[in-house]
Amino acid sequence: MASLLRTAGRARSVLPRTIPHATSRVAPIAFQRRHASAAAAAVADSSEQSFFPDEPTAPIIKTEIPGPESKKAVERLSKVFDTRSLNMMADYSRSYGNYIADLDGNVLLDVYAQIASIPVGYNNPALLLAATSPSMASAIINRPALGNFPQHDWADILESGILSVAPKGMNQVFTGQSGSDANELAYKAAFMWKRQQQRGGAHVDFSHEDISSSMNNQSPGAPDMSILSFKSGFHGRLFGSLSTTRSKPIHKIDIPAFDWPQAPFPSLKYPLEENEAENAKEEQRCLAETERLITEYHSPPAAIVVEPIQSEGGDNHATPAFFRGLRELTKKHDILFIVDEVQTGVGATGKFWAHEHWGLSTPPDMVTFSKKAQTAGYYFGNNDLRPNKPYRQFNTWMGDPARAILFRAIIQEIKRLDLVSSTAATGNYLFDGLQRLAERYPSEIHNLRGKGQGTFIAWDSPRRDEVLKKAKGQGVNIGGSGEQAVRLRPMLIFQRRHADLLLERLERIFQE
Repeated sequence: MASLLRTAGRARSVLPRTIPHATSRVAPIAFQRRHASAAAAAVADSSEQSFFPDEPTAPIIKTEIPGPESKKAVERLSKVFDTRSLNMMADYSRSYGNYIADLDGNVLLDVYAQIASIPVGYNNPALLLAATSPSMASAIINRPALGNFPQHDWADILESGILSVAPKGMNQVFTGQSGSDANELAYKAAFMWKRQQQRGGAHVDFSHEDISSSMNNQSPGAPDMSILSFKSGFHGRLFGSLSTTRSKPIHKIDIPAFDWPQAPFPSLKYPLEENEAENAKEEQRCLAETERLITEYHSPPAAIVVEPIQSEGGDNHATPAFFRGLRELTKKHDILFIVDEVQTGVGATGKFWAHEHWGLSTPPDMVTFSKKAQTAGYYFGNNDLRPNKPYRQFNTWMGDPARAILFRAIIQEIKRLDLVSSTAATGNYLFDGLQRLAERYPSEIHNLRGKGQGTFIAWDSPRRDEVLKKAKGQGVNIGGSGEQAVRLRPMLIFQRRHADLLLERLERIFQE
């Protein structure tokens, strides 16, 4: 802790607040001594100004991964914690910028960002300042039960942070704990909204039958309604969100589920420009089946939930026309449109919110968020989405001011460095490089997708798991999704020189 505070003190003295694209030179001491000179030289030779000039200039591989120290740590942890889903044992005290370190001296270029959840780099000095501020300390040690005892400056924290980047048409937020929680809360809001409509408005009180039947999990108090989701979608692992998750059986097996409908999500053919007519026909097929389910399913949907890009389910894309079609269906049939931006939100697609790419005639009804925001919740703008009585959307914490303070610092860093625009440009550069690799190694990169979507890029690999394993040996941490997709989820500070490092190492793997 003392070392952390010393680093924070140094950061306070050097962190620029007003100069665009300036960067702090504060780094963990191990990196500062070993890499600063080389990094500075590399930056000097580039037209691109580094966001983290003290980070390594390239990955460092000293042992196999996992190495001996990591194996010992995993063995110890396994005695008290389930490690079977472990990717790698990280040493965050030595991780910096785009690079994640382990216990054996290996330093990997991280183009996965945990699970698309690290926004502006490891040990970012601006975030360290926020983390060591008096307001953060108070929020942590006096964590408020927000529904009953909100802290005096909660409105200011929301307005200067979370709500400052609210999607167009939205001016309110309900905060939560995680992406799954955010979706569950949005589903509850949709059901309460629909039942209020059916009763004649929020002013109409519950009937005796509503009240008594709800305690027996029966209609009308527990109404026979649903949330419509899409095949291969992922919306979380809690009970309601899990019922809308369709990505992998392992998430769902043995868990009771609601009898809710799933519509087909378009299966596009690539390259997009060569398959426009066929893809348009596929999207129309999916829209027609969605409308059939809305009108005919035995448990009528109160809302549709959809990811702008199906992430966990295989990085599946659809065109803006498909999503505009969904929006029109929800308006036509008077149900809500929930956009799950848990993974796509906060700049990764070259827009702050991925649905900004669609050109919707009217905003979504709710947008859920988490991951890179480091907090969670859903945005909305319609007052009718507020429950008609207190305690209906409620839990002890109702979010976490500490995490909202961190998101505010993330937002400030994104704006200071213009990271959304940077991500859009870097994504174009990276996609072009991957396209060239696909031409040289057509057996390795299939269905390259994500053009014009920032760094939210993926492709299918016939030997996906082998590629991911070999990438670690080359000093790159990459993730997968679906059955055969390699997915890239770099941080917003990922730049062209990092893209070059990634492309070089991918080519080495493809040559083996």
